[in-house]
Amino acid sequence: MKIDVAVIGGTGIYSEGMLENTEKVGVDTPFGRPSGEIITGTFKGAKVGFLFRHGPDHSIPPHMINFRANMHALKGLGAKRVIGIAAVGSLKDDFHPGDLVFPDQLIDLGKDIITYFDGPDVRHISFADPFCPETRGVMIEKAKELGMRSHEKGTYLRVAGPRFSTRAESRMFRQFADIIGMTCIPEAILARELGICYASIAAITDYDVYKEKAVEVADVIRTMKSNSEKIERLLRAVIPSMPEKKGCECEEAPEKSKM
Repeated sequence: MKIDVAVIGGTGIYSEGMLENTEKVGVDTPFGRPSGEIITGTFKGAKVGFLFRHGPDHSIPPHMINFRANMHALKGLGAKRVIGIAAVGSLKDDFHPGDLVFPDQLIDLGKDIITYFDGPDVRHISFADPFCPETRGVMIEKAKELGMRSHEKGTYLRVAGPRFSTRAESRMFRQFADIIGMTCIPEAILARELGICYASIAAITDYDVYKEKAVEVADVIRTMKSNSEKIERLLRAVIPSMPEKKGCECEEAPEKSKM
């Protein structure tokens, strides 16, 4: 099945029954295999695909995710828009665990360079505004309608992982960003290189370690589970509300990047 919208998330986000006429699609790409099979189906007329970023059993750590295969596979199935669900830490006191953030900016402190432009086709993608404004706008509007506590803007800082920050790093990161995570980049970069609209629903699970309490996996999992129902409700409102005709420039980015 060809899809219009894809969602990349963890195992707690997709629930059986959300989509109708489902099938699991295995995809090969020039960059290897994606994190797993893509679940395709329909929701209120929209053709949707779900991909578990860390694999269906959450066995792939962030630094081992085949991001290029994931995005290429979704593009091959026809995805015009991709929504990335991300668990993030808060770097600001007023960004609370349980809040949702729709980031508008990012800073990449990952140690790897992941691109489709490894040569000989040399391109430089325009990336001043890294998230699709139209897709973000729909998510912000629907979160308000649902009465969800959320932040319309925020700077997402990416670290390579899989470890969490030191206290000194966290104090430094606070000067530049609002939330911290490991996976929305390079997804946003690769989506722009492919001309796909990309936006993130970032779910805050904890305060980063500038606070007194150190980050623990158990706390992250507990808060993410409580966020899952909220995110699914938001997706159910957002997906059928996406405009058929795009009003953004994301699709034009690859052509404009040619030397």
